Amino acid sequence: MKRDDEDDAWRSIVENYGDRPTLDEDPPPTLATPVDAGPVEGPDTGPVDAGPPTYHVDLPEEPESDLGRADEERFVPPPPPPLPRPRGVRAAAWAGVFGAPAVLLLCLVLAVDLPQFVGYLLVGAFVGGFLYLVLQMPRGPRDPWDDGAQL
Repeated sequence: MKRDDEDDAWRSIVENYGDRPTLDEDPPPTLATPVDAGPVEGPDTGPVDAGPPTYHVDLPEEPESDLGRADEERFVPPPPPPLPRPRGVRAAAWAGVFGAPAVLLLCLVLAVDLPQFVGYLLVGAFVGGFLYLVLQMPRGPRDPWDDGAQL
């Protein structure tokens, strides 16, 4: 098959493909129309050409919407329940997990020398709090068919 025959075949396929859309008779509105500024008077030289033409842009009007009605139908979720607060040993474990590294980091940044036993105490608080929290985790799933998703 020659190149011209192939081009003709594709052209006929494209020309005969599907229904052709009907176009409106009215030409589309122009967005920008030039505004003739005319000559401009210079300071002491007389009329000066205004330069390139400036354009006035006609933006299409936005359709009116029922903003007030949309606010009435808007979903407002109920307030969330308060966060649970750990008590007792669990609160101390969380303080050890987050507080001990924070104190050590702050002392490192500020170049504060801690006594050796305080450093060991902070590291022990971190490790002990972490181990306590891991050991208190539930051993099995709540439900054998539970995948964790909640609504």
